[in-house]
Amino acid sequence: MLVLMLSVVVLLVIGGCVCVFWAARGDAPRWARGVAKATLLGSELARSADGSSRSRQSGGDD
Repeated sequence: MLVLMLSVVVLLVIGGCVCVFWAARGDAPRWARGVAKATLLGSELARSADGSSRSRQSGGDD
């Protein structure tokens, strides 16, 4: 069951990356541009969450 869920997540990530590439080329339909925006937003959220957890793990000696 876990393998099935991970497979679905991997397929969604790959599909999102394809939509980002397609939208970057400029000839993507509206739904693909929407998926690309959602994918980029998700990556920014993941990056900001990772950055905030790293700053907490560093011990706060800034």
